[in-house]
Amino acid sequence: MRRLALILLPCAVAVLVHLWLARRPFFFFFTPPDNNTHSDESPPFSEVLVGVLSARHHGELRQAIRETWLGYIRDHPRLRRRVTVKFIVGQRGCPVPEEDREDPYSCSLLNFSKPVTGQDAEIQIVKVSDPAVLVPSDVSAIALDFKVLHPVVVTRLGVFQSGARPELQGNVTVKLLQLDQEEAVVTARFSSVSTGTMVNWVWYKPVEQFILPKGFEGTLVWESLDSVPLTAVNSSSSVELDDGGGVLKFSPISEGILPHRSAVGFPGLAGGFMFTIYDEDGLSGLLRGRSARMETHAAGLMAEDAALREESLRHGDVVFVDVVDTYRNVPSKLLRFYKWSVENTDFNLLLKTDDDCYIDVDSVFMKIDHKNLKRRNFWWGNFRQSWAVDRIGKWQELEYPSPAYPAFACGSGYVASRDLVQWLASNAEKLKAYQGEDVSMGIWMAAVGPQKYQDAGWLCEKECYLDMLSSPQHTAQELRLLWDRRRACGDPCGCPWDH
Repeated sequence: MRRLALILLPCAVAVLVHLWLARRPFFFFFTPPDNNTHSDESPPFSEVLVGVLSARHHGELRQAIRETWLGYIRDHPRLRRRVTVKFIVGQRGCPVPEEDREDPYSCSLLNFSKPVTGQDAEIQIVKVSDPAVLVPSDVSAIALDFKVLHPVVVTRLGVFQSGARPELQGNVTVKLLQLDQEEAVVTARFSSVSTGTMVNWVWYKPVEQFILPKGFEGTLVWESLDSVPLTAVNSSSSVELDDGGGVLKFSPISEGILPHRSAVGFPGLAGGFMFTIYDEDGLSGLLRGRSARMETHAAGLMAEDAALREESLRHGDVVFVDVVDTYRNVPSKLLRFYKWSVENTDFNLLLKTDDDCYIDVDSVFMKIDHKNLKRRNFWWGNFRQSWAVDRIGKWQELEYPSPAYPAFACGSGYVASRDLVQWLASNAEKLKAYQGEDVSMGIWMAAVGPQKYQDAGWLCEKECYLDMLSSPQHTAQELRLLWDRRRACGDPCGCPWDH
């Protein structure tokens, strides 16, 4: 019997270890969370689940949070049983180096498709081979939007001739403007007695030459100054635009494609312009160095992956979601975390914040307890109302057609009830991601109509007040300073003896 026990004991131990590992919550790096992790038991309960949106390379900010308000939660005998905090990080970094991206907020490759032309060679954006494609337009203003992906110099502005006839009828003004600006960068005026020079069925006039830098977003507007209609391209014809091998990016010119159009004028084409590529040597060098940059960047991503893997194993507070970690992907990143949260945890409220934000944990829970904020269909934040839609820059919105967003909570912190998070998770594949996660959340919630609890304590800007719930846009050093002051004298904004 004793020998039988000795034989069976190791087997029993192995079975127990196997069962313990099978039931233990475990995350494998760069593997989507297993939705069946808790299939045979209830998920762990937390009264409040905190999701901290964090960029892959923000390890210093994550560590500052662990040493300040997150560390306070973990050391607090009551709060540590009420709260779970997770950092939300994208599984993959962008494989394109920043120098080779269209902009620093996305992961789109600068696709320069043609070799650089000769020094100072003028490029026409449009060439008309048959004047039969030119027809009278029924609008008095036409506009073409474009974006500069490598610096260029616009040398001439042009307007189409009047159909099959080489002359020009009426008076037309052509303006080059920066998108959303009223004052023109350059202007050219055309009339029947002042037509300029014709090239490929387009009348051109030279303009004062300015360098349009990378990232410049412009619009070319043709306006008829009298009753004579503009001449435009027949909508049924296909006229290709020359982007100089990828240095320019044109918006579609067909009707109904541009809900973001903000300049005066119907989207289309009533002429063109000529440009030269600025610093062709620099562009050639950029293209020559791309292969080496890609190789160096790939090695950097591997090192970043290893550092994140080690951080995740050490702290156990990182959730990797299946997105490329860029600013434009933050709305999708948030939706995937919502989906993870309802599949892997049990909670009443979800607090979303960012990794550069100070959170006054005691104040948040004091309000939750004293104001009985554990409700359904409930959204607690500092809501921006009638916020104008940006059409250029970091917050450029090209998808949402209205001039203003629905009410949305600014991103330093907001709290949503579980049923709202469940709705977002259930519809994650159907919800459209807009330019930012704050405004996206507002648009998504407009379909639900939650009960909103307005609270100015969730600060929208980098400010400091004694009674604030959160404050954004801080460095790791500033987060530690705010917390040290709060711990020393109860006021994160400054102790009486603070210098």
